[in-house]
Amino acid sequence: MNEDIKLKKEIKRKEYNLIRYSNSSVVNEKIKSNVKFALQILLRKYHINGKYIGIYWPLKGEVDIRFIREITNQKIALPSSSKTKGITYHHWSDNQVVPDSNRIPAPTGENAISPNEISILFVPAIAIDQKGYRLGYGGGYFDRLRQQDLWLSIPSFVVISNSCISKKPLPRDEWDLPFSGWISEKGLHQIKATNN
Repeated sequence: MNEDIKLKKEIKRKEYNLIRYSNSSVVNEKIKSNVKFALQILLRKYHINGKYIGIYWPLKGEVDIRFIREITNQKIALPSSSKTKGITYHHWSDNQVVPDSNRIPAPTGENAISPNEISILFVPAIAIDQKGYRLGYGGGYFDRLRQQDLWLSIPSFVVISNSCISKKPLPRDEWDLPFSGWISEKGLHQIKATNN
């Protein structure tokens, strides 16, 4: 990794974490409301019956979208992260969740789901820029996952507050890949595919 970019990313993580931790519960509730609305649009546009919707277990500062499991009759998948194997997605029903290698609750006893079984992914972020480049936690889990063509082909949306959407390009490495858009308190924003 380019040390200059690494340092710039660390600075931006600190900056945007302060912003996101200061979000009010009103902002988070508005984002959740917009996730419900956007879900209907995205299901019509991308979802194939029988496939999964990939969501996440929220960490501090992230919008809790686990309610998706309760409001839809679609199958839901949660990620499990491993420091050696990266991210895998697993069916989430009433099965028990246990901390994965990063201490994030994840389904147990379920086989990994292949990317062609997932129609949409919702992913958390610290920040995202106008072209869809996400600033994560620095572990590279989603970057490595999305290097694989089948995973990259899944429409993937960041759930984030508008205050964490950077007007300027975020620092990026050559392996960073743009997301399909985001959902904020201002609604669903889809990014048109470009070659940049």
